[in-house]
Amino acid sequence: MSDPQRIMAVRHGQSEANLAFGESVGVPLVYEREDHEITLTELGRSQAAALGAVLRSLPEGEAPEIVWCSPYLRALDTWSLAHQAWGVGPLPVRVDARLRDREWGDLRHCNRAAMEQRFPEETARLLAEGEYGYRPPGGESFGDVAVRLRRFLGDLRGWAEGRRVLIVAHDSVVLILRHVIEESPDTELAAVHVHAPIMNASVSTWASKDGRLELLAFNEVGHLG
Repeated sequence: MSDPQRIMAVRHGQSEANLAFGESVGVPLVYEREDHEITLTELGRSQAAALGAVLRSLPEGEAPEIVWCSPYLRALDTWSLAHQAWGVGPLPVRVDARLRDREWGDLRHCNRAAMEQRFPEETARLLAEGEYGYRPPGGESFGDVAVRLRRFLGDLRGWAEGRRVLIVAHDSVVLILRHVIEESPDTELAAVHVHAPIMNASVSTWASKDGRLELLAFNEVGHLG
């Protein structure tokens, strides 16, 4: 097995939750909708269309041939709108639960201010363990995300050997995918913070070279104007 010829990984466009949490910094917010139900804002929809324009502009030898998508609605909607704007015929699309966003378990509805108010002991543990080591109750650490993405990437080498792949997912997935592709040990996981935040509708690209995936661009948003 060998790597895909090319991987493009994109974060979904702005979601309703992104907007709500962004507008409530410092103010407690409990956002009741479940993660898999959250869809795009109007801005997010226009960002998805801009992704489609990026795909349309690619040379034939660089355009994706097959798509892997998170099962969450905001990612599926991003792909659907990007596909429409791209204007090509149907492509094979696989939905893989390993591409879902990092799970926050019991804290999933809370922004940081609400977490401090409702779960002060968890806030203290987060501060003590650090963002990249902390596992919320019933949720995942970034190390857990790395484990499932290593398994995904291993399977991808068999499923998409020599092909050009588009991955539509989430900020945590794109960020930790870089860590996994670079084969960095999880003891160095906190070092990924220098590449954050992953922007809505950003594009990150790797190409196969000499038996390895080489990073060409990361977290690019120039297409959004």
